[in-house]
Amino acid sequence: MNTNVQLPVIDEASINRLAAQAQPAIPVAGAAKDRLISRIRQLLREKDAVLVAHYYTDQDLQILADATGGCVSDSLEMARFGHSHPASTIMVAGVRFMGETAKILNPEKRVLMPTLEAECSLDLSCRSDIFSRFCDAHPDRTVVVYANTSAEVKARADWVVTSSIAGRVVEHLHQLGEKILWAPDRYLGGYIRKVTGADMLLWPGYCIVHDAFKAEGLAALRKSHPEAAVLVHPESPMEVINQADVVGSTTQLIRAAAALPHPLFIVATDHGIFHKMREVAPTKRFIEAPMGGTGATCLSCAHCPWMAMNGLANLAHALETGEGEILVDPEVGRQAMVSVKRMLDFAEKLKVQATDAANIVSPA
Repeated sequence: MNTNVQLPVIDEASINRLAAQAQPAIPVAGAAKDRLISRIRQLLREKDAVLVAHYYTDQDLQILADATGGCVSDSLEMARFGHSHPASTIMVAGVRFMGETAKILNPEKRVLMPTLEAECSLDLSCRSDIFSRFCDAHPDRTVVVYANTSAEVKARADWVVTSSIAGRVVEHLHQLGEKILWAPDRYLGGYIRKVTGADMLLWPGYCIVHDAFKAEGLAALRKSHPEAAVLVHPESPMEVINQADVVGSTTQLIRAAAALPHPLFIVATDHGIFHKMREVAPTKRFIEAPMGGTGATCLSCAHCPWMAMNGLANLAHALETGEGEILVDPEVGRQAMVSVKRMLDFAEKLKVQATDAANIVSPA
């Protein structure tokens, strides 16, 4: 790969400022919480809606999604579930690109979110206009983008992939002799390049949560807990990935927590995932991998500020008013669907799901 390529400059200051401005959802408890949950259940029935929630959202939303016949999963499976469900409205608890993905796969349905202000640092780091110009500057490369991108970026790509099938797709393209332009997560891209040996030009984006996991702190924590297995999402820095017992997507890490015999797990991803991990492995313990803090290692801040904006109150408000509707330009949606469907068809050909544990889970 040509190491002299001029990569776009990520406006980290603006992304960090938006993250700092994100206001977490107003918490509710006790009788007020019970009344709100009862109201949401009623609204889901009245509005012919189904709730799909990401693993990183608050556990109250995950519990409610499961209890009302919805879905708790990663972004693509959330959209796929909404497509297969007969409801005419999909309520997406997550971040904006997840709502857009649901709309791309379900253009005939109404897609709502508790708040449209829930962003993603990977999406924000990859503006469609800059990305398109970068693609035009490298016409010899097949464009593969992670699902954590806008509808416009998906529309410009040749392939859209999830973290669980990305390795298989890139390996396939590499075997065909294709060179790849990968966006937006540099860590996930770097991990896949290491595993596959593919020629990959990496966009310099990153997730602000996973980027904060610290290798030195993780090494010390592992030393203090030799009985623990380390589970790492590949959006993390390579120095953290290199210490993992299992590297994989959210779904894959949950399955690893259930399957491995270890009594304790150190987890390098958003701590919202702990709810499902505790469900599938109730006798095991889970602790967060160390993150950077102010003057010290932080052990309790592994949570996306935008995911935290999803709550019971704003979810109920969106259902009642129809506010928070996700709209995607129909032509952009059609173009994006081409690259998404290419992945789905590839997964079907392999007889694996795009969210399946068999795809890129591996020891580091």
